[in-house]
Amino acid sequence: MSKKTQRITLYKRIWCKVRYWQALKDVSDAELASYLQVGERTLHEYDKSAENITLGRVDNLLYVTGMDFNDLMAL
Repeated sequence: MSKKTQRITLYKRIWCKVRYWQALKDVSDAELASYLQVGERTLHEYDKSAENITLGRVDNLLYVTGMDFNDLMAL
């Protein structure tokens, strides 16, 4: 019997880091949505499946917060 391996995609890892950063900084969903330039509803869609998050959205967050991509991924 073979064990099915589940893949953790890059976009899922990035989204988990974004949500972790949000919790660490006590940022509301409204603020996070603003930083990403999306609606709050989109955040909840990313929670279900982050495959639609773009590098542009992540770049918006990094630019507004002054954070570096490596800093985000190191959390």
